[in-house]
Amino acid sequence: MTLPTPSQTVGPFYGYALPFPGGGDIAPAGHPDAVTVHGRVFDGEGRPIPDALLEFWQPDPAGSRTGRPGSLRRDPVTGGFLGRHGVDFTGFGRVATDADGHYTLRTLPPGGAPYLSVCVFARGLLHHLFTRAYLTDHPLYGGDPLLASLDGARRASLEAVREDGRTHRFDIHLQGEKETTFLVFD
Repeated sequence: MTLPTPSQTVGPFYGYALPFPGGGDIAPAGHPDAVTVHGRVFDGEGRPIPDALLEFWQPDPAGSRTGRPGSLRRDPVTGGFLGRHGVDFTGFGRVATDADGHYTLRTLPPGGAPYLSVCVFARGLLHHLFTRAYLTDHPLYGGDPLLASLDGARRASLEAVREDGRTHRFDIHLQGEKETTFLVFD
């Protein structure tokens, strides 16, 4: 059996050109309040997806959603992407999953909202999906109206559960029994 070539398969191929160096490092390097959010992306049969792309947006710790430019700096010599400079908080991250469907994001706790907004791009999806990763130890967690409107299983699918210290686990299931709650914006 021969494997299909890229021209024989259906794209899009998110791992090419979209990820950038330091895409998962939203928090400035060495920031004492940085938290890590990590997890895996699974298909409907529970298999990890090795080539998904996740985008994260969030307010800064003071609640501002303005963000700062700096995520996609270019090298003036080669024209290639340098990635972040590691000083400013931009409020935006883009992370590809690895061969085991795993991703890692380093960020700061959001102000004014107990969640990170997540956009999922993956093979087999004709349209990207939106969800939220709620930090269960965030002071505003218990008062969120969206969470209050959901039953236990749907609510649990949005929780980034604290593992230890400043690390949270947030797995995304595209379909199946553990399907993550996805949002529709009109």
